[in-house]
Amino acid sequence: MIDKLAKHKTIFVTGIDTDAGKTYATAWLAKLLMDRGRSVATQKFIQTGCIDESEDIVAHREILGIPMLPEDMDRTTAPIVFTYPASAQLAAKIDGREIDLNLIDESKNILNERYDNLFIEGAGGLMVPITDTFFAIDYIATRNLPVVLVTNSKLGSINHTILSLEALAARNIQVVAVVFNHHFDNDQEISEDTYQFIRRYIMRNLPEALYIDLPSLVNKKR
Repeated sequence: MIDKLAKHKTIFVTGIDTDAGKTYATAWLAKLLMDRGRSVATQKFIQTGCIDESEDIVAHREILGIPMLPEDMDRTTAPIVFTYPASAQLAAKIDGREIDLNLIDESKNILNERYDNLFIEGAGGLMVPITDTFFAIDYIATRNLPVVLVTNSKLGSINHTILSLEALAARNIQVVAVVFNHHFDNDQEISEDTYQFIRRYIMRNLPEALYIDLPSLVNKKR
């Protein structure tokens, strides 16, 4: 598993919805590689609902058990932060600012130069709007980034997971792994069926993709 993750210089971590577990999955994946001696950075694609700093980057460092990085302090790891907790498109409108994708690219390139691997945590799901005509999935596709998709056992997750995987396939985006967050396993029958259904779908349609359980120590709702 480590080798399959490590061979990708940059991986975009997205989720089936806003609270799928992206923040904790991103940090945990980074820790897997760090524990093998690799230098790893995490970046927040676009942060909303914060002032000045990214709460998700702060959470990454807490989970990793490391202090804030120099690139955190100068906002390289979170180049775009909006105050209103909404979709990127709406948050930008409320703050009266434009979303500069080149700034995100420049930050990504800096981190790629300084670290062996980079995990970029997305904002919401794949179809979160950046503008009226450009979505998060379009950024992933135009930058040719491989993806880790975070899912869980909430009712409706099978639908959201398959729709997400179908959308990724339609744009020829590589799925490196699907991470299953067990934090929402409140109904044993539903959670087990959801887990196994998604596993079977991956085996049939994405045999090269990893299917990873998010350990209970980091099973949080982010």
